[in-house]
Amino acid sequence: MKGIKRKRRFGLAMEKAIFMEEAIKEARKAQALGEVPIGAVVVLDNEIIGRGHNLRETTQNAITHAEILAIQAACQNRESWRLSEAEIYVTLEPCPMCSGAILLSRLKKVYYGAPDPKAGTAGTLMNLLQDDRFNHTCEVEAGLLQTECAELLTSFFRALRAKKKAAKQAKTE
Repeated sequence: MKGIKRKRRFGLAMEKAIFMEEAIKEARKAQALGEVPIGAVVVLDNEIIGRGHNLRETTQNAITHAEILAIQAACQNRESWRLSEAEIYVTLEPCPMCSGAILLSRLKKVYYGAPDPKAGTAGTLMNLLQDDRFNHTCEVEAGLLQTECAELLTSFFRALRAKKKAAKQAKTE
């Protein structure tokens, strides 16, 4: 798999920002398809081993979330379901399904950009990822490039509402 590999020539904060920018690129791919702009990348040893972006509308499949697709790609890349030393960068806080996949694939750490007040399970509604009743937990770092990640979603939904409003007005004229 073609990936971005970064040697530790940048500081850790810069490295995290670089990988979140890659997740944002994935989110923009989703947006170009008319999908909710959410993107994710899985990173192991400073190399991207899996990428994904939302494809629910395109596939008409409820489980084609960015995280699920990135995890699937990483597992295929590594030829293993265990990603115990890998990290995931995602533009929106994971939902319950994605948090479950993160736990089951044994990801080490989750970085996310924008919180999800409606479905976030990495600290907003609940914290599945750090619940020690499970046999695995993940470190979580919230708010990485939060403004950029949130703006992608805000502008997408703003444009969607404007389009629906225009269509409604056109019907009444």
